[in-house]
Parts: sequence; structure tokens; C-alpha cells
Amino acid sequence: MKMQFPNKQELAALREKYPPGTKIILHHMKDPYPVPEGTVGEVVNVDDGGNIHVHWSNGSTLAVIEGVDDFSEIHVADC
Repeated sequence: MKMQFPNKQELAALREKYPPGTKIILHHMKDPYPVPEGTVGEVVNVDDGGNIHVHWSNGSTLAVIEGVDDFSEIHVADC
């Protein structure tokens, strides 16, 4: 399977959508050792490969990938 990296416009859109400090909640992660479902985290950055790096509330720093992993942004009104 060939890895596809985002272009400059896609990266800019991801970085705008998930700036540092954005709170997210994980619904499902496609990983052999996933962060548990329902875990909340805070976005640290989006790297050049489109990986969204997160500091999770359980201490993990595993990144998520939009379109692969299932997560959503938490808005202050949702808390």
C-alpha cells in the first residue's frame, strides 16, 4: 500500500482545523496498540505528513490521522 502525503493546501487546512490546544475525544483508533476509546486529548501540532500529534489524558502521545482514526473536536459548550 502506497503512503499518500497531504499537499500544501491540505496541510494548511488540517493545521487551521486542529491548531495547538484543540481538545479532541477518540472514538476509535486504527492501531495495534490504540489509545482507549473515549480518551480526551489536546492537539500539540500537525506534522508535515498530516499526523495530528496529541497529548492524551492517559499520558500517551500517539498521533491520530484524519480519515483513518475516528475522533472529534470537543467544544467548550459540549463539556
